[in-house]
This record gives sequence, structure tokens and C-alpha cells, in this order.
Amino acid sequence: MATSRIDMRIDDAIKAAAEKAAALKGMNSLTEYVVRLIEQDAKQVIKEHESITVKDDVFDRFMMACEAAEAPNQKLREALEYSKDKGIK
Repeated sequence: MATSRIDMRIDDAIKAAAEKAAALKGMNSLTEYVVRLIEQDAKQVIKEHESITVKDDVFDRFMMACEAAEAPNQKLREALEYSKDKGIK
């Protein structure tokens, strides 16, 4: 059950287009349509900002560098602690 509310003003033409799109998709309300759009877009934006995609050869070179690296130095350990403190994954 929804517990939060968003109040917004939009252009009449945008509202009419959104209402038509909601109806064409068989949705019961404009709210249902907007909530679904927000949910889908939010998931996509978060995914794009929380992941990295690299080509196979770049990943392979990265892994080789990691495997060849010596024990972490003080600066690297500090960077790890900093990222943990800031919630960086």
C-alpha cells in the first residue's frame, strides 16, 4: 500500500498524453501509469550508476594487474576504509 505522496503540476498537453497512454496500456489510472514509469526509470538509472561494463580484454588486463600486485599499501587500505565509511560498494 502506498504511503508517500507526490504533488506536481504539469502542462495540460503532457497530462492528456499521459492519460491516453495509460488508457492504451489498459491501466486503471494516470497514477498507476506514472508510478510504473517512475519505478522502471529509477531502476534503470540506479543500475547504470551502480555498475560498470567493460570489454573482455580490459577486464582481463585488470585481473592480471590485480593478481600481479603486491600486498596493499597504506594508501590503498585508507581508500578502502574511506569507501566503507561513505557506503561506496
